[in-house]
Amino acid sequence: MKQIEVAVIGGGLAGMIAAFALARGGRSVALVAAPHNRADKRTTALMDQSIRFLERLTLWDKIVPSTAALTTMRIIDGTSRLLRAPTVSFRSSEIGLEAFGYNIPNAVLLDTLSRAIAAEGNIAHIEATASEITFRDDGVTIALDNGQSIEAAFVVGSDGRNSMVRETLGIKVKGWSYPQSAMVLNFAHSLPHQNISTEFHTESGPFTQVPLPGNRSSLVWVQKPAEAAANADKSLEELGGLVEERMQSMLGQVMIEDNVQVWPLSGMTAHRFGKGRAALIGEAAHVFPPIGAQGLNLSLRDILALSDILCSRPDQPIPASAGDIFDRRRRADVISRTTSVDLLNRSLLSDFLPVQMLRAAGLHVLSALAPLRNLVMREGIEPGGALGNFSSKLREKLRR
Repeated sequence: MKQIEVAVIGGGLAGMIAAFALARGGRSVALVAAPHNRADKRTTALMDQSIRFLERLTLWDKIVPSTAALTTMRIIDGTSRLLRAPTVSFRSSEIGLEAFGYNIPNAVLLDTLSRAIAAEGNIAHIEATASEITFRDDGVTIALDNGQSIEAAFVVGSDGRNSMVRETLGIKVKGWSYPQSAMVLNFAHSLPHQNISTEFHTESGPFTQVPLPGNRSSLVWVQKPAEAAANADKSLEELGGLVEERMQSMLGQVMIEDNVQVWPLSGMTAHRFGKGRAALIGEAAHVFPPIGAQGLNLSLRDILALSDILCSRPDQPIPASAGDIFDRRRRADVISRTTSVDLLNRSLLSDFLPVQMLRAAGLHVLSALAPLRNLVMREGIEPGGALGNFSSKLREKLRR
């Protein structure tokens, strides 16, 4: 029976980054993850705060050659409704950044993390699946499907929306579904994207183009399920013409790359994000639509908070209440992000006139008022930071 300090259950992007971060923080880590197919052609947009975290972990220099910078994020009202919002462009230069973030092929992230984990002496990669987890006051026992078991002081559940760790802890979830599916694909185009990401708001949901290196982009197209299924059955040439039309030919001719994928949209939030000697991160804790580049960025903030709790004193034993501390620290961020993404998505689907008026008015105000636009941009890349600074400055002025 092998004894380590932290067992990370699940080997997706969040689990791999968590294992590496905690090992770099001085903890002995077991990454429990069965081998799986890493032929992932999707991409992930990571914002500035996440990029700085990868820099701290010495991973960014290996990833950056395969990325595309996001210097402008543009929102276009692509609906045919009576009340339409103005086009709004958010430029990173307005808040003193070279880029809001970078769009990264998932295959590059997975390959870089696999190599880093293999070279990290504080990580034991156990290619097995957890079959049973037993929590005690003084530690945790994880039984594996290969007949072995490990002892740990703490468990990180990064085992997806059907998390065994979460179920073992008895943590309930709130789940919901949307009448939408997301089509995910990559495409080449004849005109340069100029590092501009464009999100069209349509009656069925967002249609979001995100730059890739060269004259290539990734696309997340939220549609009605029947429409998504019908479009997925089209030839690549037909689909390319449809995407070009939806983009108003702003990137010229579109050539769709193979491996178009369609996913039903749903959401989920765990009632707790940690308990005792365990914490839930990634989709074990929260799931929501691929809107506003929030998914992995939220998971990385989970990992940042967990690293701070578990690694601030790596020479000390992990306390039995670490999971409860993590739950309190992550609650406001997770709930606020989940709620905002859900409201934005539902506002696009709503035919209720006052809702359309509010959405159009909000984008109009952002387009017209640079200080408010800057506040929103800073809050988007570092949640809590911009509003915290704003509140501090406001209190100082009131005291004067």
